[in-house]
Formats: sequence, C-alpha cells, structure tokens
Amino acid sequence: MDITIKTRNIEVPKSSEDYIRQKISKLERYLPNMDDVIVELSYENAKSAGERYIVQVTVDSHGTLLRGEVKGTNINAAIDDAVDVLNRQIERLKGKLYRSQRKKKLTPRKDLPVDDETIKKVVRVKRFPIKSMSPLEAADQMEYLGHNFFFFFNNDIEQYSVVYRRNDGTYGVIEPHEG
Repeated sequence: MDITIKTRNIEVPKSSEDYIRQKISKLERYLPNMDDVIVELSYENAKSAGERYIVQVTVDSHGTLLRGEVKGTNINAAIDDAVDVLNRQIERLKGKLYRSQRKKKLTPRKDLPVDDETIKKVVRVKRFPIKSMSPLEAADQMEYLGHNFFFFFNNDIEQYSVVYRRNDGTYGVIEPHEG
C-alpha cells in the first residue's frame, strides 16, 4: 500500500505524518487489497475553529474508490474522523459484496431515462482509471465516492456511459447514441 500525503496552506509536522500513516495502515485489516491511499490536508481560515483543518482521504482498492472528507479542530482529530468515515464505507462495501455474491448476476435495466445537463463552468478536473463494469456496479461506485454521477466503461454495451442520481433518488444512465 502506497500512502501519499499532499498539503495545501499547511505544514504538517513529522509526528502528524506518522500518526496519519499509522491510522491509515489500520484500514488494511478491513480492506487488505488497498493499492493507493491519497491523504490531502489543507487549512482554511474559518469562523468556526472546528472547521479549519480539512482532511480528504481517497482509497483505491483494485479500481474501487472510497473517499472521506472531514473538517476538524486539528489534524489528528480530522484524521480520526476521516478513518471512521472510511470504516463505515468499507463495512457498507463488504455488505454489498456479500449480498451480491449470494444473488445471481443482476441484469441491468435498459429502460433508464437519459438526461441532458449543460456545463456552466469548469472549476476542477479529475483524472482516474476507467474500469469496465455494469451500470449497477457504477451506481455503487458513485455512492461510495459520494458523487451525483459516475463515468465508466459500460461492459453491457461496450461503450462509455454515465450513471447519475436523479432528483427522486432513482438512478439514470446516459449512453452514447449516434444519430
């Protein structure tokens, strides 16, 4: 497991770096196949002292991404909270994997509606490896990350697709169509 610590607007003491590595390495007990862990630390001048240190931890476990972001009064408290968030996500992931192994392969719905959204302003660019999966697996991955949409390679139609959360709580899939 490779742990990368990135900082912004803050210098992290060696003792805190050691604490971060120790806490993150304990996650391996519950998710032994972690590849990379990225810990991003930042400091913001906020009115509330409890929200000045921001910790974002992203775990890559063979293409499954888990992410926890918390704010805290100090680095160590924020790391503790972020690890708690990841532990809950790991438990949920393992529960879903266990239930899915007990069931036969689910057939994805082909009748999901398509939505068209316009992009007003690009404020951030993210890059990540794209894994081949079903729309249901992509919806799970989207939930693990806490996002409203997820771009993936749809192995059912062998093309890139986007799964998204609709306002009513259901999911939609955007599939390419030449027309």
